[in-house]
Parts: sequence; structure tokens; C-alpha cells
Amino acid sequence: MRRRVAEFSEEARADLFALYDRIADAAGPQVAFGYVSRLEEYCRGFDIASERGHLREDIRPGLRIVGFERRVTIAFAVTDKRVIILRLFHGGQNWTELDWTAKD
Repeated sequence: MRRRVAEFSEEARADLFALYDRIADAAGPQVAFGYVSRLEEYCRGFDIASERGHLREDIRPGLRIVGFERRVTIAFAVTDKRVIILRLFHGGQNWTELDWTAKD
């Protein structure tokens, strides 16, 4: 099994902060911090067995999609040495309509 470095794109990092703000407004900062921490830990776990989820070559070459706790869709790509978390979509956001031009 190949080990890769898992990292967040700028867009995914912004998604993580926006998700924190959204949850903090609704349920408080402690709940938001706990949820975002679990999500970030889950994503960092892609360093092993990286090629998981559903391959969505129809949207972008190499795009993979996996869910987290039935509320977040994680979009990522796998290279020889890295797993790049591209975006994080919460609560049914429409991720299929985005411009998926490779930026990594």
C-alpha cells in the first residue's frame, strides 16, 4: 500500500473555514470545532489507501468523491505522491456544476 501526503487546496481550506462559521452560528463554536476537527482528521487519513471513493472522470480527470458523516462531500485527486483535497461541500451543495478545471 502506497503512502501519500494528504493536503488541502486553498479552496478546500476556505470551505473548511466556511463550514466552521456555518456550524458555529447554528450550534456554537465547540460543536463547530469538533465537527471540523473530525472532518480534517478524516481527510488527513487519506494518506493511506488514498484511492477510495467514487472516481468521477466524467467531471474532471482523476476526480474522486467520498462522503463524510452523510453531510459533507469531499472532492479530491490522487497523484503519485499526494492526495489533494480539492473542495468540501456541505448539506447538499451542487458540486457537479462547478468549473473543475485543474488548479493543482
